Amino acid sequence: MRLIAVVLATLTLTAISVLPASAADKVVLMLNWYVYGEHAPFYYGKAKGIYAAEGIDLEIQEGRGSAATTQAVAAKTANFGYVDIPTMMRAAVKGAPVIATGVLLQTSPMSAMGFVDKNIRKPEDIKGKTVAITPADSMTQIWPLFLKKTGLKESDFQTVAGDGQTKLNAVINGQADLLLGYVMDQSMKIKDATGKDVYPIKFADYGIQLVSSGIIANSDYVKANADLVRRFMSVTTKAVEAAEKEPKAAAQSILDANPKGGKIETLTQGFELTIPLYRTSETKTKRPFQVTDQNMTDSVNLMVEYGGLDPKAKDNPKAFYTNDYLPKGDS
Repeated sequence: MRLIAVVLATLTLTAISVLPASAADKVVLMLNWYVYGEHAPFYYGKAKGIYAAEGIDLEIQEGRGSAATTQAVAAKTANFGYVDIPTMMRAAVKGAPVIATGVLLQTSPMSAMGFVDKNIRKPEDIKGKTVAITPADSMTQIWPLFLKKTGLKESDFQTVAGDGQTKLNAVINGQADLLLGYVMDQSMKIKDATGKDVYPIKFADYGIQLVSSGIIANSDYVKANADLVRRFMSVTTKAVEAAEKEPKAAAQSILDANPKGGKIETLTQGFELTIPLYRTSETKTKRPFQVTDQNMTDSVNLMVEYGGLDPKAKDNPKAFYTNDYLPKGDS
């Protein structure tokens, strides 16, 4: 009997040892654009095994604009997207089944920027200068509000118009003194191209409160995969917190995954410029992604007035986001 028991125990242990480990959940995260410093937490979280530890096999895909990524998430060709939340609002109010499951950039990165050596550091310094814009993009839509807040008039400066690259070239080649861009994006592209530092006049410093990038998902996907969404937002929160503590290592994880993803100096600087945008004065003690209702309501109202968002969006700002899948507690 003892021999039989030993044999049975051995067979049981053998059977257990050959059982396959439970497969990790495959998750596709599509970015808003080609990789730059702002995206460091996702790559760092993957490189450090933070996602794997929670049973998530993360695939990061570069995007071609927030509108295109929003469409991919709405169509369920990507599980999650990292996009400009006001852009997502425009799609959602028209019926796209998408919702923000966490708003990471709660302070706007919009700014007017020029080379440091031009000494353009405050709104009144823009007078008599030439500003490069991209017609109808998000920054140009909010630009009139910045002018109103700072007492500037269109007649105080000249403008030149072009697409994103033309706008960059105008500043790089001296055809414009400033451009409208994101503090951690276009400024780093200019520095990569010229080696020269850029000074941003930030819209947020002049009373313009508008959320920016965050995580979105298909609304039906969220309902059907509540546990996975909760785990994904929890682990992404951890990835952001880990990356905040190690900016250079986080930036290096981008290059480790994509050697052509930029230069370590500007990727690091770009990410360091992103970190202060994670929180407002109301959320400074909170963990990442925990946006306030007031911040979202103010953003919706601003987008309706200046950003071309359908006025019916004001009926229910909470339709665009949820904090229900975020880990609780303060930083």
